[in-house]
Amino acid sequence: MIRIAKLTDYAIVLLSFFASDPERPVHNARDLAKKTGVPLPTVSKILKALARGELVLSQRGVNGGYRLSRDAGLISVADIISAVEGPIAMTECSVEPAGICDREGACPVGANWQKINRVVGDALDGLTLADMARPLRAQATATRRGRDLGRSAVATGRA
Repeated sequence: MIRIAKLTDYAIVLLSFFASDPERPVHNARDLAKKTGVPLPTVSKILKALARGELVLSQRGVNGGYRLSRDAGLISVADIISAVEGPIAMTECSVEPAGICDREGACPVGANWQKINRVVGDALDGLTLADMARPLRAQATATRRGRDLGRSAVATGRA
């Protein structure tokens, strides 16, 4: 089974909370823990990793806390995974630099794993934090509505 780590899942939850409340750009760890249900020590650990990954910026002072480093539409799920877990790789041989695996020269499937890694990476790059912050029901309704509008336009000859 291929999985992302629980910390990465929590990171996406936290960042989605930032993205869903653009009127309040700065959030502190305590409030984030309270509002998301993620334990405070875990929130603090994740925020530090996200700051190292340059996805959030910390702000000191009375009104201090964390804020997104850029618009949620410019932060990909791949960026989040990489900030928390490191490079995305399906297998050891999918990661740069080459030569990590002692079977690399004789492996008949290494190039295929690299291809799979690229496809997965591209899919995660194409999904943004803004996408993740929108409820799935709203996304599905908008997609369905778009398809229905397309069908009615074809049916009426307006396409």
